[in-house]
Amino acid sequence: MTDPRFPRRVFGEGEEPDARFTLANERTFLAWVRTALALLAGAVAVHAPAVALDAWVKVAASLVLLVAAALAIGLSWRRWQEVELAIRTGRPLPGFAGPALIAAVLGVLIVAVGAGVVVVALR
Repeated sequence: MTDPRFPRRVFGEGEEPDARFTLANERTFLAWVRTALALLAGAVAVHAPAVALDAWVKVAASLVLLVAAALAIGLSWRRWQEVELAIRTGRPLPGFAGPALIAAVLGVLIVAVGAGVVVVALR
């Protein structure tokens, strides 16, 4: 009998682990979802009228934040699956480049906003 749970790629492998490990993996996934939602909220907040930046800086900052949010969601889903598979099959936990990628994207955002502040200040 096949396991009806989704995704089958994960739940069809290995043995049923201790629930504590699965729930810890789920909590980590949900923390990344919260991070993605915060990045999305930041993308919306950049367009507030009180933000005194040029339109191009607002658009660039919003796009970078949206890309970071999409990366966070996509990477967190993939990470959850990889860790769950490792737990179920008894393999070592895989490495994770997610924090480094998000940090790089946010670094680009900092440079873009910094450039916008300089442009506004020099007027």
